[in-house]
Amino acid sequence: MAPTALPVEVDEPTSDTTADPDRPWIVLVWNDPINTMDYVAWVFQTLFGYSREKATALMLDVHHKGRAVVSSGTREKAELDVYRLHEHGLWATMQKDD
Repeated sequence: MAPTALPVEVDEPTSDTTADPDRPWIVLVWNDPINTMDYVAWVFQTLFGYSREKATALMLDVHHKGRAVVSSGTREKAELDVYRLHEHGLWATMQKDD
């Protein structure tokens, strides 16, 4: 005997709310008193493939402004980038982009 399909009740949404698109995550590197400026620029070149000029500009932002956004993307990418920066001794955090 073949199974018979039973009707299923489905709750329809009652409001006009829409989901916000997922905002990208950013990775911030913070200034610290330990790492040299040359080393920080080298890490940016090595991990992210940035040119010497871009890596130097980001390093100077870290040095003068106290922080710089060095990458952005999905949460998983940001977590990996933070992990890799920590492995190189840099102070890095991530947050949702504003």
